[in-house]
Amino acid sequence: RISMASFLALCLSFGDSVRVMEKRQPSREAQGEEDRGAGASAGEGEHHSDCIGEETPSEEVDCRRDALGVCINDVLTDDDLIAVFARLHAQSEKNAFGLVCKRWLALQSYGRRRLCARAGPLMLARLALRFTRVVDLDFSQSVSRSFYPGVTDSDLFTVVSFRCLERIDLQQCRGITDAGLTALGRGLPTLRWVNLSECKKVTDKGVEGLSQSCVDLLGLHLNGCKLVTDKGLESLSRNCRNLAVLGLDSCKNVGDNGLISLSQGCRKLQCLDFSKCIKVGSLGVCSIAEVCFELKSLKLCDCLNIRDDGISSLVLNCKYLEALMLGGCRLLTDGAIKEIARYCGHSLRKLELERCQNITNEAVYEIFSLCASLEVLSLENCTQLTDHTFDGLDKTVTVLRELKLNNCSGITDVGVVKIAESCRFLQVLEMKYCNRVSVELTQTLPFPSGCKVCF
Repeated sequence: RISMASFLALCLSFGDSVRVMEKRQPSREAQGEEDRGAGASAGEGEHHSDCIGEETPSEEVDCRRDALGVCINDVLTDDDLIAVFARLHAQSEKNAFGLVCKRWLALQSYGRRRLCARAGPLMLARLALRFTRVVDLDFSQSVSRSFYPGVTDSDLFTVVSFRCLERIDLQQCRGITDAGLTALGRGLPTLRWVNLSECKKVTDKGVEGLSQSCVDLLGLHLNGCKLVTDKGLESLSRNCRNLAVLGLDSCKNVGDNGLISLSQGCRKLQCLDFSKCIKVGSLGVCSIAEVCFELKSLKLCDCLNIRDDGISSLVLNCKYLEALMLGGCRLLTDGAIKEIARYCGHSLRKLELERCQNITNEAVYEIFSLCASLEVLSLENCTQLTDHTFDGLDKTVTVLRELKLNNCSGITDVGVVKIAESCRFLQVLEMKYCNRVSVELTQTLPFPSGCKVCF
């Protein structure tokens, strides 16, 4: 990291190059004579420069040049300036770089890779001409960042002018339809990552049009696109064989048949989100588990049809799972949780089991005993848990950083003491509505420095 002051100092440190340039240039007096002669013959004596600055009399020091009389732009090539620009990390420094002169502004624009835009087709066309190397374009909207009417199909017809684009975020751009999405895919077949979360008008037809053109797609988020069905997953399976990340949160028309179709072509999946896909059950999970051996993260929150057999197949085949979110899967029992601990305990870093009310102390004991790499564990609303849940903490050196026990009414001060003594890396402990835990006692316990305890 360097500041703009350091950057200018670095530019002026090219001492040898400056001296060579000075030797090659005529003396300042001779240069002045030439300038005056040229000015007399042309009728004007104005001196032009790339750099920002006012014309100074010959007897004063030229602020555009260093002590040896050489302008930075005469010494540094475009490659030199781009190399130094790459070392600027603060956005304020990058912005200041472009204010030096037109040449530096052009290099700054050339080097920009990511752009957050809120503009119509005309402005987008101008941006595409200026920022020719952009690979990441963000149109996403949120409560704090929104604009009316937002991105529409006409904007997407212009976005294809960004020829190097690989990633585009269209989250909550609800004016986009299948026609615009299909045109986007045809114009930018190099796209690798597309976020269409909450784009309510997108259907299977749009997913098919995108997948037919962007065959090298790696990541696609369709969270909240409720018009997408199993047919859309069939299109992805046929065309996007390298797909690694797929988000389908709240796509309530996606079911087991769609997952079976997906598993036939997309076998490199690593991150999947089927949360609130109420039609997804163990059959679909088994089909994915049997072929997607590289799977690292799976979200199945509120998938009410997931049973122990689906989870068993998952952990037996996907040995490198790092994150498993099963909140609200109320049919799961201790058997499934024990198999998670036994087969994925070496790799698992995050496990969410909130509202899995059939889970008992015995299953969580296995988690604490075998999951040595576990950093985040959520057991909210697991009402059968008691203080004996934490007996397994003595069996291993835990690196647990976040533990959520909200509304676990069976936990008392005894359990909290065990947590404080064993979890030496704990940063967050949530125990809201744990009415049998004493706040006064908790304040005296030896929790790690900086640990946030929430009641």
